[in-house]
Amino acid sequence: MTGKRPPAPLDEEAMRELALRYVARFATSRAKLLAYLGRKIKERGWGGEDPADPQALVDRLSELRYVDDAGYAVMKSGALSRRGYGARRVAETLRADGIAEADRVEAHAQTQRESWSAADRFARRKRIGPYAQERPDLKQREKWIAAFLRAGHDYATVRRWTDAAPGEVPEADE
Repeated sequence: MTGKRPPAPLDEEAMRELALRYVARFATSRAKLLAYLGRKIKERGWGGEDPADPQALVDRLSELRYVDDAGYAVMKSGALSRRGYGARRVAETLRADGIAEADRVEAHAQTQRESWSAADRFARRKRIGPYAQERPDLKQREKWIAAFLRAGHDYATVRRWTDAAPGEVPEADE
């Protein structure tokens, strides 16, 4: 038989090492780290003397600021905005990542400030409205609107960008 030996069951020290390696490699939230540790315990089993307590480890790493949900939310919302996603899509992503409402406040404010430029980046990337070669037919316009809405932009913004003539970038509302 030429298979690898299965990894040893986790104990407190091994779980701490896994968690530290994970937070060193990836920007993460408390919920994502907890899910990762739970998955590893399920895969490898638990061999420690006391029952597994990944929540206590996540809490400790959070106290040490190795895991910072508010900072993660700001970083993630900025990254999504730079890719052209709107406020609704950013909020849904942060909620799915397990970020509490209180930790999303600064990220939400940042997303609101950058919403127009995010819509511009999305339109540019998808060649919609002012970045299109020609005005769309009705079916193409509906596809543009649907794509903008899926990206999380509000309907008023979507209409301004999809109704813009090729070469005429709409001005942001002040």
